Amino acid sequence: MLRDFNLTIEKGEVISLIGPSGSGKSTLLRTLVGLTKPSAGEVSLNGQTIDYTSRKSLHEARNRMAIVFQQYNLFQNMTVLRNVTIAPVKIRKRNAQEVETEAKWLLGKVGLADKHGAYVDELSGGQQQRVAIARALALRPEILLLDEVTSALDPELVNDVLDTIRTLAAEGMTMLIVSHEMAFVREVSTKVVMMDRGCTVEEGGPSQIFDAPQTTRTRDFVGKILRH
Repeated sequence: MLRDFNLTIEKGEVISLIGPSGSGKSTLLRTLVGLTKPSAGEVSLNGQTIDYTSRKSLHEARNRMAIVFQQYNLFQNMTVLRNVTIAPVKIRKRNAQEVETEAKWLLGKVGLADKHGAYVDELSGGQQQRVAIARALALRPEILLLDEVTSALDPELVNDVLDTIRTLAAEGMTMLIVSHEMAFVREVSTKVVMMDRGCTVEEGGPSQIFDAPQTTRTRDFVGKILRH
């Protein structure tokens, strides 16, 4: 449950959410895209409030945000290219040839230019997660939400996914990231938000959160994480 949570995201920012399991990080991402319905509070995009009870308002919001989960949720019976193109063509009603050209470019961007004809079960976990990121980017989101996208991966596969996110950050993609990869969070984030029990405990730049936390709760959490 989220309560007393406030956050402002500027265009091009990379904001990472950290905190113990159950602190509301993933719930926040799911709430933003309407997968978990909020019972109170307000979310606005460029000054426009999202009405989560309105199908039209929610559809417009989802056109501006895309979420990638820790489980890839790819269609096993489709090729990589088909996985990336199906939503823009079927849901957004975009031109199929245009979408296919863009999808191939996106797959190259995430290091999978040679895999567009492969089926999902022929790929490693890290490759599947990068397909999931390409699929989200094919929706042309203004904000990309990443929910523990490396937690289900073997350690040797993590860096390829993190490299993809680094590239997106360098290009100015606005991102909200949930991650336990603290070294990566420190490197890529413009702002880090420490959460606990659905609340914001502290927010600030990576150097503040990791080197000079202002609250005891943040200091205890970061200290335990970094010792491991």
